[in-house]
Amino acid sequence: MIEEYDKWFEAHREALLDDFFTFLKFPSISTDRAHQKDMVACQQWLASYMEMCGLDVEVWETAGHPAVFGQAKAREKGAPTLLFYGHYDVQPAVPLKEWQSPPFEPEVRDGVVYARGAIDNKGQGFYTLLAVRAFLERVKERKVHIKVLIEGEEEVGSPGLEGIAEAKKEALQADHVFVVDLDMAGQGKPAVTLGIRGVANLNATVTNSKSDLHSGMFGGMVLNPARALSTVLGKMWDAQGKVQIPGFYDAVKTFSEKELSVLNWDAEVEEEAKPLEIRVFQGEGEYSLLESNWIRPTLEINGMESGYTGEGFKTIIPAKASVKLSCRLVPEQDPEKVLEGIAAFLKKNLPEGIDLKLEWGHGTPGVVTSPESATVKGTMKAYECVYHTPCVRQLCGATIPIVPTLAHICGGELVMMGVGLTTDNMHAPNECMGLDRFKEGFLSVTQILEIFSGGGLDGSYE
Repeated sequence: MIEEYDKWFEAHREALLDDFFTFLKFPSISTDRAHQKDMVACQQWLASYMEMCGLDVEVWETAGHPAVFGQAKAREKGAPTLLFYGHYDVQPAVPLKEWQSPPFEPEVRDGVVYARGAIDNKGQGFYTLLAVRAFLERVKERKVHIKVLIEGEEEVGSPGLEGIAEAKKEALQADHVFVVDLDMAGQGKPAVTLGIRGVANLNATVTNSKSDLHSGMFGGMVLNPARALSTVLGKMWDAQGKVQIPGFYDAVKTFSEKELSVLNWDAEVEEEAKPLEIRVFQGEGEYSLLESNWIRPTLEINGMESGYTGEGFKTIIPAKASVKLSCRLVPEQDPEKVLEGIAAFLKKNLPEGIDLKLEWGHGTPGVVTSPESATVKGTMKAYECVYHTPCVRQLCGATIPIVPTLAHICGGELVMMGVGLTTDNMHAPNECMGLDRFKEGFLSVTQILEIFSGGGLDGSYE
């Protein structure tokens, strides 16, 4: 059966890739207001394409960028409902000078397409749509209800979709939910992801004067806010990488040996990351690198700004200094309480009298799903049909903000999946995706559709 989908893909290959590249050309950067028209154009093109794939489409307006919802109903009552989730917004492309080709002009080099969104998440969302299209063309008396949800604000925390989720609860009901936005265990090594970490963001600005000061006239007399802030930041971790903020680890979920035993711990993190030329790794205390990423929370500095950073020199004491902080959270941690702890730490440790302003960002809890659910087993079987090798279970240190809401609202079992690799440069210059994996992702979703529409979980599916 998989051979028929392989033939379908190859018969349409040139047109399919042309459509994919058109999708990639939209600079649908949700965080930048300058790209509002691009977001609208991308959403309109996507809605039209989903209709062409055979779906009945609705555009769901939100307080921000719209979500596009499509469905194809089963021919008989009682059929299982499958919901596939993805997003059409992308990260900013800066710094542009580090791209080898323009980020919104897809370029194929050695079988790999380079463009912003190539993997996260236009690539994975688009092969999912193609799989649905191929399945609907092939199976006329289908025994599965298909739903596809592609939103436009995942990269900014999904506030719009979060705001309408309860109102759209009936439409989002599904027996099996597939979040197609994750990675493999390695090249040719399929994996399903059972859990992701949550996130919490906080911006802090420290100010000590009305304007920048001459460092000769005031040097030695005025506290430099950049030094004050960096001193406090340096206290947030010990030498082993453990966060020193009181209460940070209080609610962290403790995983049992049984829970940990079903996961694939064979990943060679440092080896797989060699193409990224990372010079120094650091986990948390006695935990391995993979444990530090999968089952432990983190606190990171995402960016710092103060004073003059242009060419040459400008001898000043800056008026202010700012830092962007984010946490990755594991299940049972409350994002609000974690941010409160960080805010209290800053206030306590900064010099008295200096001005501190805080900007609270969005927060999302971590999620872990059952390793033995029918959704997980069916997805693993689909991958094994394509890759002819055992599919493993894993966790992920990243965050997909809407997942906790989907897990609650949809009512069914949820699994996270995808064909991404750590070398795909997600959120970085030269983002890419191998076209071989694009096709493998397409074939994997077709097999999910076949398995859940044909009762293949009992072993009868080939």
